[in-house]
Amino acid sequence: MDKSVGTSFNWSCRNTWKASAKNTSWCLLGCAIGDFGTILFFQITKIPFPVLVIMILAIINGLITSIILETIILLRQKFSFQDSFKTALGMSFISMISMEVAMNVTDYFLTGGAILNWWVIPIMLGVGFITPWPYNYWRLKKFGVNCH
Repeated sequence: MDKSVGTSFNWSCRNTWKASAKNTSWCLLGCAIGDFGTILFFQITKIPFPVLVIMILAIINGLITSIILETIILLRQKFSFQDSFKTALGMSFISMISMEVAMNVTDYFLTGGAILNWWVIPIMLGVGFITPWPYNYWRLKKFGVNCH
Protein backbone atom coordinates (compact mmCIF):
# COMPACT_ATOMS: atom_id res chain seq x y z
CA MET A 1 0.00 0.00 0.00
CA ASP A 2 1.38 3.39 -1.00
CA LYS A 3 1.56 5.59 2.11
CA SER A 4 2.24 8.74 0.08
CA VAL A 5 -1.36 8.79 -1.12
CA GLY A 6 -2.72 9.40 2.38
CA THR A 7 -0.10 11.96 3.32
CA SER A 8 -0.25 14.01 0.14
CA PHE A 9 -3.86 15.10 0.54
CA ASN A 10 -4.12 18.73 1.63
CA TRP A 11 -6.75 19.46 4.29
CA SER A 12 -5.63 23.05 4.81
CA CYS A 13 -6.82 24.80 1.65
CA ARG A 14 -8.93 27.79 2.74
CA ASN A 15 -10.50 28.26 -0.69
CA THR A 16 -11.68 24.65 -0.81
CA TRP A 17 -13.08 24.87 2.75
CA LYS A 18 -14.93 28.03 1.74
CA ALA A 19 -16.32 26.48 -1.46
CA SER A 20 -17.29 23.27 0.33
CA ALA A 21 -18.99 25.32 3.08
CA LYS A 22 -21.06 27.08 0.42
CA ASN A 23 -22.02 23.74 -1.16
CA THR A 24 -22.86 22.27 2.24
CA SER A 25 -25.02 25.29 3.08
CA TRP A 26 -27.10 24.90 -0.08
CA CYS A 27 -27.53 21.21 0.66
CA LEU A 28 -28.51 22.01 4.26
CA LEU A 29 -31.11 24.53 3.10
CA GLY A 30 -32.70 21.98 0.78
CA CYS A 31 -32.66 19.22 3.36
CA ALA A 32 -34.01 21.45 6.13
CA ILE A 33 -37.01 22.60 4.06
CA GLY A 34 -38.35 19.08 3.59
CA ASP A 35 -37.23 17.74 6.94
CA PHE A 36 -38.53 20.57 9.12
CA GLY A 37 -41.66 20.93 6.99
CA THR A 38 -42.56 17.29 7.56
CA ILE A 39 -41.90 17.41 11.30
CA LEU A 40 -43.83 20.67 11.62
CA PHE A 41 -46.77 19.22 9.68
CA PHE A 42 -47.08 16.30 12.08
CA GLN A 43 -46.48 18.52 15.09
CA ILE A 44 -49.27 20.94 14.06
CA THR A 45 -51.81 18.36 12.87
CA LYS A 46 -51.13 15.98 15.77
CA ILE A 47 -51.64 13.00 13.45
CA PRO A 48 -50.76 9.99 15.61
CA PHE A 49 -47.87 8.49 13.64
CA PRO A 50 -44.99 6.72 15.35
CA VAL A 51 -41.93 8.95 15.83
CA LEU A 52 -39.77 6.63 13.71
CA VAL A 53 -42.19 6.87 10.77
CA ILE A 54 -42.31 10.66 11.01
CA MET A 55 -38.53 10.84 11.10
CA ILE A 56 -38.18 8.50 8.10
CA LEU A 57 -40.68 10.64 6.17
CA ALA A 58 -38.76 13.76 7.22
CA ILE A 59 -35.51 12.27 5.91
CA ILE A 60 -37.12 11.25 2.61
CA ASN A 61 -38.75 14.66 2.15
CA GLY A 62 -35.49 16.40 3.06
CA LEU A 63 -33.67 14.41 0.40
CA ILE A 64 -36.35 15.23 -2.17
CA THR A 65 -36.38 18.97 -1.44
CA SER A 66 -32.59 19.10 -1.46
CA ILE A 67 -32.43 17.40 -4.86
CA ILE A 68 -35.09 19.79 -6.18
CA LEU A 69 -33.26 22.87 -4.85
CA GLU A 70 -29.89 21.75 -6.18
CA THR A 71 -31.43 20.90 -9.56
CA ILE A 72 -32.91 24.41 -9.74
CA ILE A 73 -29.56 25.97 -8.82
CA LEU A 74 -27.81 24.02 -11.56
CA LEU A 75 -30.54 24.86 -14.09
CA ARG A 76 -29.94 28.54 -13.35
CA GLN A 77 -26.27 27.91 -14.16
CA LYS A 78 -27.33 26.82 -17.67
CA PHE A 79 -27.09 23.05 -17.13
CA SER A 80 -29.66 20.93 -18.96
CA PHE A 81 -32.41 19.46 -16.81
CA GLN A 82 -31.00 15.95 -17.18
CA ASP A 83 -27.47 17.05 -16.25
CA SER A 84 -28.79 19.18 -13.38
CA PHE A 85 -30.83 16.35 -11.93
CA LYS A 86 -28.12 13.75 -12.38
CA THR A 87 -25.50 16.04 -10.81
CA ALA A 88 -27.73 16.96 -7.86
CA LEU A 89 -28.56 13.33 -7.24
CA GLY A 90 -25.13 11.85 -7.82
CA MET A 91 -22.69 14.27 -6.29
CA SER A 92 -24.58 15.25 -3.19
CA PHE A 93 -26.51 12.15 -2.18
CA ILE A 94 -24.00 10.82 0.37
CA SER A 95 -23.75 14.31 1.82
CA MET A 96 -27.55 14.66 1.99
CA ILE A 97 -28.07 11.27 3.64
CA SER A 98 -25.42 11.90 6.30
CA MET A 99 -26.86 15.37 6.91
CA GLU A 100 -30.43 14.10 7.26
CA VAL A 101 -29.52 11.22 9.55
CA ALA A 102 -27.37 13.49 11.74
CA MET A 103 -30.14 16.09 12.03
CA ASN A 104 -32.80 13.52 12.92
CA VAL A 105 -30.62 11.60 15.38
CA THR A 106 -29.86 14.93 17.08
CA ASP A 107 -33.58 15.74 17.23
CA TYR A 108 -34.32 12.30 18.64
CA PHE A 109 -31.71 12.52 21.40
CA LEU A 110 -32.58 16.09 22.38
CA THR A 111 -36.38 16.04 22.18
CA GLY A 112 -37.47 12.43 21.87
CA GLY A 113 -37.87 12.87 18.11
CA ALA A 114 -40.08 14.66 15.62
CA ILE A 115 -40.37 17.80 17.71
CA LEU A 116 -39.29 21.26 16.58
CA ASN A 117 -38.82 24.09 19.03
CA TRP A 118 -36.78 27.28 19.15
CA TRP A 119 -33.68 25.75 20.75
CA VAL A 120 -33.36 22.46 18.87
CA ILE A 121 -33.47 23.89 15.33
CA PRO A 122 -30.08 25.67 15.48
CA ILE A 123 -28.47 22.59 17.00
CA MET A 124 -29.94 20.34 14.31
CA LEU A 125 -28.74 22.74 11.60
CA GLY A 126 -25.26 22.91 13.13
CA VAL A 127 -24.91 19.15 13.34
CA GLY A 128 -26.42 18.81 9.86
CA PHE A 129 -23.80 21.20 8.48
CA ILE A 130 -20.74 19.82 10.29
CA THR A 131 -21.43 16.15 9.49
CA PRO A 132 -21.01 16.22 5.67
CA TRP A 133 -18.69 19.24 5.39
CA PRO A 134 -15.38 17.28 5.52
CA TYR A 135 -16.71 14.83 2.92
CA ASN A 136 -17.72 17.74 0.68
CA TYR A 137 -14.24 19.27 1.11
CA TRP A 138 -12.56 15.96 0.29
CA ARG A 139 -14.70 15.38 -2.78
CA LEU A 140 -14.16 18.92 -4.05
CA LYS A 141 -10.40 18.82 -3.40
CA LYS A 142 -9.75 15.32 -4.69
CA PHE A 143 -12.03 15.27 -7.74
CA GLY A 144 -12.78 18.93 -8.39
CA VAL A 145 -16.43 17.93 -8.08
CA ASN A 146 -18.56 20.93 -7.23
CA CYS A 147 -22.34 20.69 -7.38
CA HIS A 148 -23.09 24.42 -7.21
